[in-house]
Amino acid sequence: MSKYLVTYIGGATPETTTQAERETIMKAWMDWFGSLGEAVVDIGNPTGPARTVRPGGEVSDDGLGITGYSIISADSLEAAADACGRHPHLEAGGTITISEALDVG
Repeated sequence: MSKYLVTYIGGATPETTTQAERETIMKAWMDWFGSLGEAVVDIGNPTGPARTVRPGGEVSDDGLGITGYSIISADSLEAAADACGRHPHLEAGGTITISEALDVG
């Protein structure tokens, strides 16, 4: 099995929801993680403000819009994408990018 970085982009922000809505959202996420069982390597975390550093050291505030990440294991990129096709982040209007974490060791 390979590991895959699941990157969450966009979606509704919890600050714009009620406490009850946040609890419903969190339950949906935890249910999704639960459905993957041992394939969850790291449930990850949301991310905050981002900056981009370019060659030469130029820094700008135009981060990629990443709102969080997780790490899962799967037999293939296709299997990882299939598992993410049921993710509640999609219901919040966000997108998901899945990248294989290559072993360089």
